[in-house]
Amino acid sequence: MKAIVYTEYGDPEVLRLAQIEKPTPKDDEVLVRVHATSVATGDVNMRNFVFVPQGFGFLARLMLGLRKPRKSVLGLEFAGEVIEVGKSVTRFKVGDHVFGLDSKKMGSYAQYKTVSESVGITIKPESLSYEDAVAIPNGALTALTFLRKLGKIQKGQKILIYGASGSVGIAAVQIAKAFGAVVTGVCSTQNVEMVKSAGADDVVDYTQADFRQNGAVYDIILDTVGKMPFHDCKNSLTPNGTYLAVAGGVREMRQMMGNAMRGGKKVMAGSSSESQEDLIFIKGLVEAGKLKPVVDRCYPLEEMVEAHRYVDSGRKRGNVVISVSH
Repeated sequence: MKAIVYTEYGDPEVLRLAQIEKPTPKDDEVLVRVHATSVATGDVNMRNFVFVPQGFGFLARLMLGLRKPRKSVLGLEFAGEVIEVGKSVTRFKVGDHVFGLDSKKMGSYAQYKTVSESVGITIKPESLSYEDAVAIPNGALTALTFLRKLGKIQKGQKILIYGASGSVGIAAVQIAKAFGAVVTGVCSTQNVEMVKSAGADDVVDYTQADFRQNGAVYDIILDTVGKMPFHDCKNSLTPNGTYLAVAGGVREMRQMMGNAMRGGKKVMAGSSSESQEDLIFIKGLVEAGKLKPVVDRCYPLEEMVEAHRYVDSGRKRGNVVISVSH
C-alpha cells in the first residue's frame, strides 16, 4: 500500500511517499481503508517538535524515539471504511463508515490502517464526507476534555477562547455554545468572521484590541496556542475562574500544583481524551447541528510535504485535511 513515511526528525522534507506492507488486524481490531486523514499539531510535533510546550522537548524525544522516530508512519486522525474485522470484534462490521483518532498507533498517513475497536473510533456521521469528518476528532475531543472535564463548564458562564480560529479553538467555540456558555473568541483580523460564524457571541481581533484592557472578566479562559500565559491574563478571570492551558508545559504543571495554595483562581492542564464514549458524544453534537467541521485546505496524500509546510507556518484556520486515493 501507499504510505507517507519518515525515518528521521526534521523539516517536512523528511516525509516521503513509499510502498509498505498492508497491515493485518488482530483479533480485537478492524482494518480501515483510509479515505482521509489530517495534519494535526500532534503530527508536526512528532515530525520535528514544532509546537511542543516549553520544557517538554526532551521528554517528547524519549517517548517517540531519542535518535529517530520509533514509528515511521504518522497520522492521528482517520476517516474511512471498515474492510476487515478481527474474530473478536463485536462493535463494527465490514462496510461501516467510521472516523476517529488513534495517537497510540498512528498510521493514518496510509491507504489502510488497523484500529482497536475499543479506542476512539465510531460510525461517521452520515451527513459528512470523509474529508469533513476527519476534521472533527482531534480538535473536538481536545476542546471537550478541557471545557467539560478540566473546566467544569456550566450553562451561562462567560468563556474566552484565545486562538479561536485553530482546530481546537473553532471546536471549542461551538462546544462551549452547545453547553450554553457566552463565548468570546480571540483571533486575528482575517479570522474574525469565521469565528463569528462558528457562534461566538463576541470576537476580539488581537491585532486591534487587547481583551485584558476592556474590563471584562471570564469564568474560563481557554488558551489553545500557549501564547497567553496565566500570569498575563489572571486579572481577566473571575475570583473563582479557571485558566485552561491546552498547550501547557512545565510552567503550567507547576502552577497547577499551587492551585490549593493560591485559592480561587485555578490553572488546569492535561492531555486530551481519546475515548470512544467522548467521540460518540461529539458525533451527537455534529448530528444535532451544534458542531460543524472547518476545513482550511485539502491536499492529496502525494502533497503531504506541502501540507506540513503550511501547518508549520502557524497560519492554518481550522483543519488541514489529506485526501487518500486508492
